[in-house]
Amino acid sequence: MYHRTRIRRTRIRLVATVAAAGICALGLTACDSGDSGDTVTDKPKAKASAGATTGEKPASEKPAAEKSATPDIAKVGDTIALKGLEDGNKLDVTVVKIADPAKSSDEFTTPGSGKRFVGVQFKLVNTGTAAYSDSPANGAKITDVDGQQFESTFADITAGPSMSSAVRLKPGGKALGWIVFEVPKASKTDTVQFAMNSGMANQTGEWKLS
Repeated sequence: MYHRTRIRRTRIRLVATVAAAGICALGLTACDSGDSGDTVTDKPKAKASAGATTGEKPASEKPAAEKSATPDIAKVGDTIALKGLEDGNKLDVTVVKIADPAKSSDEFTTPGSGKRFVGVQFKLVNTGTAAYSDSPANGAKITDVDGQQFESTFADITAGPSMSSAVRLKPGGKALGWIVFEVPKASKTDTVQFAMNSGMANQTGEWKLS
């Protein structure tokens, strides 16, 4: 049963990657989206002010000492606004939680010898004008302090439900789920990255984990 599920998910992953590549091949102007090249951003969005709901003065009217500065580098809990290959493709992506090490939810799926599972819970919000359709795990990578990068793997963990392998969101739609990585036990995780269009978008978000 596990093998059939893994094969099906692998096919979905391959189809999503080919589809993203096809977008570029069929519409180079759309893929450019006005960007001059690939970029990696670790600048988080400013969080909503509590005064917006409590009746307090907006941040712009408060003394400088009272303003809460936006962090320079995105960390767990922060949101990064990302763009996709086509106009109208936009996401607000939040790294919600980290599970390290993460425990498999069944006895059949286990990390390889000398390795461990690391889970990252992502929240995706479609802030664009077009529908979002992708396999989000394809666009996620985790990096350790030595610079080694590891792609996602198919595994369910006890921390919570996995991110769907076929997410489809209308504008304003949301998705929440865990993406799992298999890394060496001795590796210390440093950052996690996410990009739209199965990782082929020009813009990549990066969050500091340590």
